[in-house]
Amino acid sequence: MRFKNIVSATFLSRPNRFIAEVSISGKKEIVHVKNTGRCKELLIPGCQVWLMASDNPNRKTKYDLIAVRKSNGLLINIDSQAPNKVAKEWLGKQDYTKIVPEYTYGNSRIDFYMERENADKQPERYLMEVKGCTLEVDGIGFFPDAPTKRGVKHIRELIKAKKEGYNAILAFIIQMDGIEEVRPNVEMHPEFGEAMEEAKAAGVEIKFLQCHVEPDELTIVKESD
Repeated sequence: MRFKNIVSATFLSRPNRFIAEVSISGKKEIVHVKNTGRCKELLIPGCQVWLMASDNPNRKTKYDLIAVRKSNGLLINIDSQAPNKVAKEWLGKQDYTKIVPEYTYGNSRIDFYMERENADKQPERYLMEVKGCTLEVDGIGFFPDAPTKRGVKHIRELIKAKKEGYNAILAFIIQMDGIEEVRPNVEMHPEFGEAMEEAKAAGVEIKFLQCHVEPDELTIVKESD
């Protein structure tokens, strides 16, 4: 996926999880942060960030903060809406005959419902939940960077769906280059790690969708599991 109207800036501070103060060519600006996660290891005063200018003249903030250069040089896309968008693009290149975003299953909205024909020309049903990974430690991706009861709930729904005959997939969109796997961040949220282990044991497929990142681009380049 491509981002339009990209501007480079210097990060100054983050008063709350929704906004940040940045400097654009020496001028201070309040911008919207498109990620409510903590991102403490990323958004450090003085780091380089990239903003997307909004075309909505009625917005309170003119820019969205979508990417950051980590202190180790890694460029990371932190737009929390990007993983689903890039996943939809990727799914459209696969051999699914039907793709439905935001599919209601049980008590949750699962990111994607898909169908494809099996060898007997019968439709096979798939459910795929997408998680964006922006946390990197020593070349390994970790999720989540903050406790996520919603994430655990979605995994439980995938386990249930697998038992009911669906092909269930938990897909991690890795929003940085060179990272091949994502591990549960059990120090941050032990229950998420437990849920992932239960999902694996139940036959839920775990996919790692590796990406190439530019300030104005996020593209899935490789799939692994």
